[in-house]
Amino acid sequence: MPRRSEFRLTKRAVDALKTENRDTLFWDRDLAGFGVRVHSAGRKSYVVQSRGPGGIKRVTLGRHGVLSTGEARKQAALVIDRIKRGEYPGLEPPAEEPTLAAVAERFMRVYVERHLKPRTVVEYRTILDKHVLPALGGMVLGRIGRAELTAFQHRLRHTPSRANTSIHLLSRMFNLAEAWGLVPPGRNPCGRLTLYRTRPRERFLTSKEYRRLGRALKDAEAAGSVWPPAITAIRLLMLTGCRRSEILSLKWDDVDRTAGDLRLRDAKTGPRMVPLTNPVRGILEKLPRQPDNPWVVIGQKPGKNLTDLHYYWRPVRERAGLSDLRLHDLRHSYASRALALGESLYTIGKLLGHATVTTTARYTHLMLKAEKEAATRVGGSIGAHLTNGNLE
Repeated sequence: MPRRSEFRLTKRAVDALKTENRDTLFWDRDLAGFGVRVHSAGRKSYVVQSRGPGGIKRVTLGRHGVLSTGEARKQAALVIDRIKRGEYPGLEPPAEEPTLAAVAERFMRVYVERHLKPRTVVEYRTILDKHVLPALGGMVLGRIGRAELTAFQHRLRHTPSRANTSIHLLSRMFNLAEAWGLVPPGRNPCGRLTLYRTRPRERFLTSKEYRRLGRALKDAEAAGSVWPPAITAIRLLMLTGCRRSEILSLKWDDVDRTAGDLRLRDAKTGPRMVPLTNPVRGILEKLPRQPDNPWVVIGQKPGKNLTDLHYYWRPVRERAGLSDLRLHDLRHSYASRALALGESLYTIGKLLGHATVTTTARYTHLMLKAEKEAATRVGGSIGAHLTNGNLE
């Protein structure tokens, strides 16, 4: 028989129990045979141990947090009585603990695919299949703690942004697992990790580079070396500052020539309008339409839109001698040019579809730079007059 403890098991007492290196049993002072097992990973389960005609039997009642301490005590008294009388305790055997891979599939099916945008579904699936599941998929969810996640994070240290995204995904999984009763409350180990510091990459096209990229697009178009709709997509990105997904998901029904707008129904921050400028209108008017395809930027398969622009972007940027230029840098360059032309951060935020001014504020230093350059030009002009002693 287990020895009685010197304290009574209560919710507060069980919450405070900790152990290191190995699982430990703590027994109740008042009810002999009633205890709680504290696992080294932090999980806690109520247990009963008693001797009957068939010898000593030990039964797991349930997890602390899912099963309250008071209810566990009531169940323990009944189970002890049944064991002493030689009866089957009447409780279902504990369910096999789910692996992270099993929880990940439920996470994708029940939450991600139902509530998040298609591009986020693809991104999460890629992270799971390429990074998370190969490293942690076979582990029981309750056994994954800070040490395991720190080691996983360290393996991705050379790609800090991807490491941070992976931890963010895992954190959402643990939060839902808690809501589903698969882990005790407050058991999310991701919250104790320090994410890698990342520096936002800033790359802006100069006027000379804009011309080089424009020539590269014309040359690729003339040579027929790049899928023509991909060239159209790149030009639209340059002229609108839109996100890649916003252009690739654009349909002809979203082009309102009367109102002079492009209607982005599935933009990242919600539906919005983009002005249909003359350069954009000129590109669209020259673009052939397929009667059985609703998309502006068509794909190679009939009736489908283009989904992967990077494959076509690489030869274009190499032709322009801009091997370090990303597609997303076209959006940054649009904002930079708008600032150079004197547009306010508020206006630029509206053009780019930012949800808050805080997002647009990343371009503040460019505005300050433009203001300093303007001050230098104005001050230099006035200074020349002062030097000559003539302000006329």
